[in-house]
Amino acid sequence: MDTCRIPANTSKCSGNTMECFMVLSTQAQKISIGILCGLLGTMCVFENSLVLYLIFSSPGIRKKPSYLFIGSLALADILASIIFVCSFVNFHVFNEAGFSKEVFLLQLGGVNTCFSASLSSLLLTALDRYLSISRPSEYKLLMTRKRAWTALGVLWLTCATIACLPLLGWNCCVLDSSCSQLFPFVDDNYLSGWLCFVVVLLGCIIYAYAHVLWRARQHVAYMEQHQAQAGKQNTRMRMDVMLAKTLVMVLAVLVLCWSPVLALMIYSVFSRLSDRLRKVFAFCSTLCLLNSMVNPIIYALRSKELFSSLRRVFSHCRRRLKAAEESPEAESTHKSSVIET
Repeated sequence: MDTCRIPANTSKCSGNTMECFMVLSTQAQKISIGILCGLLGTMCVFENSLVLYLIFSSPGIRKKPSYLFIGSLALADILASIIFVCSFVNFHVFNEAGFSKEVFLLQLGGVNTCFSASLSSLLLTALDRYLSISRPSEYKLLMTRKRAWTALGVLWLTCATIACLPLLGWNCCVLDSSCSQLFPFVDDNYLSGWLCFVVVLLGCIIYAYAHVLWRARQHVAYMEQHQAQAGKQNTRMRMDVMLAKTLVMVLAVLVLCWSPVLALMIYSVFSRLSDRLRKVFAFCSTLCLLNSMVNPIIYALRSKELFSSLRRVFSHCRRRLKAAEESPEAESTHKSSVIET
């Protein structure tokens, strides 16, 4: 078992670094966390998988860079949910501490990569919406599919590199530095740097969406003044404004769900955390799953293209079920069952 310098408030853990971070002390707390992670994680994987299917099964939707970025967000949420639920439940509920430092940091790096990619996908979507609304005539030239895929590749590579730094040596065991109070083996300076990265991402997203909302309000006023000249351009403006408002709702949910976790992380860098606050952090971590679960619901309710694609999928499934019920095989089976009766 790898041992490092344990935070001062966990010195009573008798030197076993991993056990110091198992903060759920009662069976009720473990059952509650297990149920929350199981329900939210399952719903998150199902809903985001459906979003990915709707995007990539529709040629008209998957060709648009906007939905490539939304697809990246859905993929990041799926991977984050799977890795987070498996590692979190295994550690906090089943108290499994038999794996090595490298395995733990690999799991943590996977979670950080996916959550960082989720935030970065929102940033790319914000920039995409800003270009679409502020420069509609040049949008197709500026935002091509090739550039969108290149941006996504750079995004995932950057997030993976930053998240794997502890595994590559920036951890408190190798550096013999002070460990984080919230994560085993994680150096306090690395956690501070990662928090700065996330705060910068959130700041850029909020700044971009402030401009998107400002431009959207201008376009709404323009459409009201030129109602008689409504045409293809106005229809496209309405779609852009609708998608911009949809993604602002996604951002609002993101901030509400992530604020408690980020606040406790920042507090842990500057002050000691009590055992009670560390338990609160464990429960607040499940809000990240709630955020990933709510995003697809917002897409389905607000995006007309995704909603139309979802209706087509349901209609196709109903037709296939109806055809199966009315098929000769089904009819003969029904007759034979009546005869036997």
